Amino acid sequence: MICVVNTLAGGNNKCVHFRLLCTFSTLRILPMAHNAKTKRFSFWHLVALGTVSTGLLLSADFSVAQEKETKKQATAKDDKEAKKDDKDSKEPAKKDDKEPLAEKSAPLPPYPVFPKLTIVGKTPDEKLITEQVVKSINQKLDNSWKENKIVPSGFIDEYEFIRRVSLDVVGRIASPEEIAKYMRYPQASRRSQIIEDLLASEDYPRHWANHFTNWFLTRSGTFGKGKYHEETAVWLEDQFASNRGYHDLAKDVITASGENTENAAVNFILAHLGEPVPAAKQSQEGKFEMVPITSRITRLFLGIQMQCAQCHDHPFNNSITQKHFWGINAFLRQVERTGTPPAETGNRMMTLPKLGLKDNTSTNADGIIFFEKRNGVILPTKPIFMEEKKLSGSTGRRDQLAAFIIDHENFPKSAVNRMWSVFFGKGFTTPIDDFNEQNVPTNPELLQELASSFKNYNYDLKKLIRWICNSNAYNLTFVANKTNDKPEVEGLFSRMLLKSMSPEQLFESLMVSTKAEAAESKDAKKNLRTSWLNKLVSNFGDDEGNEVNFNGTVVQALLMMNGKDINDAISRKDKGTVSIAMARNKTNSNAIINELFLATLNRPARPAEALKISKGLAMRTKDKNPMDPYQDLFWALLNSNEFLLNH
Repeated sequence: MICVVNTLAGGNNKCVHFRLLCTFSTLRILPMAHNAKTKRFSFWHLVALGTVSTGLLLSADFSVAQEKETKKQATAKDDKEAKKDDKDSKEPAKKDDKEPLAEKSAPLPPYPVFPKLTIVGKTPDEKLITEQVVKSINQKLDNSWKENKIVPSGFIDEYEFIRRVSLDVVGRIASPEEIAKYMRYPQASRRSQIIEDLLASEDYPRHWANHFTNWFLTRSGTFGKGKYHEETAVWLEDQFASNRGYHDLAKDVITASGENTENAAVNFILAHLGEPVPAAKQSQEGKFEMVPITSRITRLFLGIQMQCAQCHDHPFNNSITQKHFWGINAFLRQVERTGTPPAETGNRMMTLPKLGLKDNTSTNADGIIFFEKRNGVILPTKPIFMEEKKLSGSTGRRDQLAAFIIDHENFPKSAVNRMWSVFFGKGFTTPIDDFNEQNVPTNPELLQELASSFKNYNYDLKKLIRWICNSNAYNLTFVANKTNDKPEVEGLFSRMLLKSMSPEQLFESLMVSTKAEAAESKDAKKNLRTSWLNKLVSNFGDDEGNEVNFNGTVVQALLMMNGKDINDAISRKDKGTVSIAMARNKTNSNAIINELFLATLNRPARPAEALKISKGLAMRTKDKNPMDPYQDLFWALLNSNEFLLNH
């Protein structure tokens, strides 16, 4: 690591030493010795500045530190009481002393009183619907907490809410201008109005198109990047802009036909065709085995992992057998592809050929396919959905499969569970796409009620997001108390979990915080985004579409810190965040500091932070360029864990 650090520190960036020290302290890595000739801050100056103090800026283990401190205080209190009890026990008992009462359990922390949030709506009916569903969410979670003797954590403040909901709903942090606008809203209805603003934002469809594209295509393989991935995202962005229902999206991707340049919905099936069937059997059994898409459909839309049932009955879910898997698979065997995609290259910039998807009704005409049991017995099956619904001759096979999927009781539950996990970092089940007897929901009543409401209101994703974000649970801090600090109670949602930014969220947030978005053309931003994701997204998923959390590693942090794009954006002298803050606030250093904090962490500097940073800036009066100290501060804020995490 030291070799890497010294190599990077020897680069052309004159501020790299300061910046490496700053970030390494945040990452808990011992910094190198300070070179006084650089005239940059020493490590202790940095600590004085507060820019690397995990007590001031949120670190990845900030909550753990707080929990340890809480436990330490509780232990000290217990020890003190124990000593007092011991002392009392040594004193001779008085004649009128009574027998001690039975030992009481430790008292719970005080139950928080949540502020009443006023909900807004475009129409009285919309407002009433939201109020009713949110009230039910709050009541069911409150009942669950009390039943399990859990005391929920308190509410976050307005600034933290703005940052959290902006990242979750539109995929980026808020700008200082947006924060100023939001803080002018009436306090009682402020949070609800912010949610409405974000749902109406042009960034809303783009962000959710990113999510769904990754869910539909995964991040791996030829379709996980490049042209096919981008054209699917563009198509989905149009769907979210028009607020298409979730059931319509499901039907579109299951039944889509045509060329992917005209109808990118076909990329969902094209990405998961599987291996070709041997040529001699294709007229009878279809062109492709369709195994990956069978698993993908059931996982995404039913929350059932069927990949095991390809070879044997499900080991943990008695209701899923091999026949279920191949019965669904048989609905897909008339699918044919036109064109041939290239092998995986890892190159996002590669030009990819046009592909098409169609159904050939002369292939697999009788619908019979064969599968092998573990004992070697070959059995036939026809298109049959979960041994309940059989193929009829009225419509195409994929149309009927889509109808069966959407009509299944798991369809709305799976969608709600998946969406809930985006906002809370955890679903009602873990994993979110594997409902079975061994993986029951943590709050089945709430999941069922939300699923019913989602279905009743035409699978409206904006409504679902509105309900979730207006709930008390969504407004809770990540800081734990002694009743909710165990991993096994995380699924009760009595506090928010820390969430890593996705690569897309990180890119968009950097564009906003550095004001690079305003300075770049649309094409330039697109190329920059492609380049950025190509660097950060590698092995981000597997061939079954399991997406791991994106966590900033040391290597990725070094890449980010010394990246030309970031340093250019920070050092921009005309339209950059630092130059604008200095031009607007002249010599008012506190105002400049606050503006940089708002641009990165979406909050003003705390008094202790502002004081220490001001003292540090006073040491930099001899800098030739007055922007340098502020650029270094800005760079440190961008590389803090408080910036990188959604909390």
